[in-house]
Amino acid sequence: MKDEIAWAVRNVLASPARLRFLLADGPSTSLGILRFLRRVVPHARLELDGIRSLARSIGDDALREEALASIDAKAYHVAGGCILATFLPPAKARAYVELIAPLESIYDYLDNLCDRHPGVIAEAYPVLHQAIADALDPYAAPRNYYALGPCEGDNGYLLRLVTRVQRSLRRVQGHEALLPVFGEAAALYGEMQTYKHYPPGERERACRQWFERRRDARTNDLEWFEFACAAGSQFQVYAPLYELFAGRPDAIGAAYGAHFPAIAALHVLLDSYIDQSEDAEHGELNFVAAYGGDARLRDRVAYLAARAMKSFAALPDRAPHRFVLRVMTLFYLTHPKVYAQGLDRQAASLLSCL
Repeated sequence: MKDEIAWAVRNVLASPARLRFLLADGPSTSLGILRFLRRVVPHARLELDGIRSLARSIGDDALREEALASIDAKAYHVAGGCILATFLPPAKARAYVELIAPLESIYDYLDNLCDRHPGVIAEAYPVLHQAIADALDPYAAPRNYYALGPCEGDNGYLLRLVTRVQRSLRRVQGHEALLPVFGEAAALYGEMQTYKHYPPGERERACRQWFERRRDARTNDLEWFEFACAAGSQFQVYAPLYELFAGRPDAIGAAYGAHFPAIAALHVLLDSYIDQSEDAEHGELNFVAAYGGDARLRDRVAYLAARAMKSFAALPDRAPHRFVLRVMTLFYLTHPKVYAQGLDRQAASLLSCL
């Protein structure tokens, strides 16, 4: 986590285009990043250290390997998921991080299992992802998430993460108001992960058909793969939760709408952007490849960002959400994977269209 964030900071400072993007909103973005690095990242790292210790106790070798890999390779996901804690007072920020860290770890662990574990059959995808729906419902009963595989040798790792999130959520006053948006977000995420991991050819067809079933007024202007990106994000969970922590329960719906689908689609699209080589190597579905060219990608990134900015008008305090959009795009487009794949110039071009 620390190395990747430090890399991004150094390369932002060394790149005139990225530095201009950082400063475009004035000094508030830079000050926010300093608060994030000093107050949020250390606590997120501490929480992740505890989760890593728990993962080391997994008995099954393959499950332990994927759990640890999801933590070590995706630690920046946990830090990024906690970014809105930057705008909370210290006690609430700690409580927010303590909830987000195990929740994001569930997302990343299940993603690794579906991507990498040879024993996960297609029928197991929705059963495994029920763990996310249950974690987001503090009153859901525990169940066997490995009922259809790959095995049950995780020494309670996944269930412990689920119950930890549930316990933290029950402590949040007014959490009942979150359950409707959490329910939709969890359902869409589980469906996306299921269809995305079908075999090549079949997965694209399944995603298109799913989009046609699910599309509505919010998503009519999206491509099928942009809808899949939006469903695959966690920001439509983290943003409403932040508003409740900030004492604004009436803004839960507006925060959900501000992040889903526009910011959510950008989030996973950029994640897919930096994973192009890795996805090609492993034969995985890459959403950026679906655009078929750089010009179309730039146009749609600009469109999604503009739509997100418009949606902020419904929020009582738009500054934290603007901060998320700006820092998220800047981080992904300055990630070490960008330079490793020779995408620096293209990434700078994407930033310019934002």
